[in-house]
Amino acid sequence: MNPALKAFIKKELRQTLRDTRMRVLLFGMPVIQLTIFGFAISTEIKNIKLAVFSRPDDAAAARLAEGFYSSGWFVPAVFSQADDPVELISSGRADAVIVAPKDGLARSAARGGGSLQLLVDASNATKARMTEAYARSVGSAFAAREYGAGPPQPFTIDVRVLYNPAMESSLFLVPGVMSMVICIVTIVLTAMSLTREREIGTFETIVSAPLADHEILLGKTLPFMLLGLLVAGIVIIAAWLLFGVPVRGPLWQCAAAAAVFVITTVSIGTCISTIARNQQQAMLGGFMFLFPSVLMSGIMFPVENMPSGIIAAAYLNPLMYFMRLLRDIMLKGGNLHVFWTNMGALALMASAAAALAYNRFRQTLD
Repeated sequence: MNPALKAFIKKELRQTLRDTRMRVLLFGMPVIQLTIFGFAISTEIKNIKLAVFSRPDDAAAARLAEGFYSSGWFVPAVFSQADDPVELISSGRADAVIVAPKDGLARSAARGGGSLQLLVDASNATKARMTEAYARSVGSAFAAREYGAGPPQPFTIDVRVLYNPAMESSLFLVPGVMSMVICIVTIVLTAMSLTREREIGTFETIVSAPLADHEILLGKTLPFMLLGLLVAGIVIIAAWLLFGVPVRGPLWQCAAAAAVFVITTVSIGTCISTIARNQQQAMLGGFMFLFPSVLMSGIMFPVENMPSGIIAAAYLNPLMYFMRLLRDIMLKGGNLHVFWTNMGALALMASAAAALAYNRFRQTLD
């Protein structure tokens, strides 16, 4: 080998691998990605929360419900027969609802004119299609078992699609991509800005200025919070103009959710910058956080399908809560139960991340 080329290779490898943090980023990230893809990610739709509304004495409807729950695709939703089926789906407590005939499934089926109504949450178009297909499969198997396989069918399933009648995938994917874009912009820009100051030697000048620790931190992070909120507004307008994604909920909910989420992501970016020694490490560290966060957020793959250990980790992911808020506000109108539940979790994460970022930043200044 050419001696000069050999020297270049040795120099670059030594410079890249001499830092323990860089070695962790280079060799740890592939293991994390492989673990998530291999064990956590599944395109199969299961654990669909289903509620069955029927008369207390409707034994046929009870057997049908048992057929749904024993199929492996559906799990019982937490509800009571006094609940409103549409509100049950709007609040996220159920993904689908079966409403049996008022005079009982057995009596309607005996007349040959029975009709089961299936309400489906289509804010996730892929999940809605699979839910309908699963429901028809379970219903056909139940009809064959109870009434025989020959025609005519004893009952039909009347599907009512909620929140996305055309089942357009863009209405489901765009809010998730919006949350991902905001996350990338705020975390990466914040992490790289602070490490850049350290690299070019201006960080010492900032430290020596007659400013309190919190003033320095706010001065370095507030611009990125404002940029994050600006990006949030731009992507919401672009989603409405380019893809026709509606904003059915109040705008103040969008603004509040975006503000709390941006505080969380900027704080995470600040924490990464206090660990990284240069911009290269800051960028890799940002993507090391972002990649698993995106996969475990429910943007592309259902969180409910993941193993229990991964689900527990997903509930520590701020991107999951913000994505749920955006989809609920834009597609469902901003159900207050969904809004305050997810906002509460996101606010706790914002407080914890901001406190950690402040402590880490003070240690860096010292």
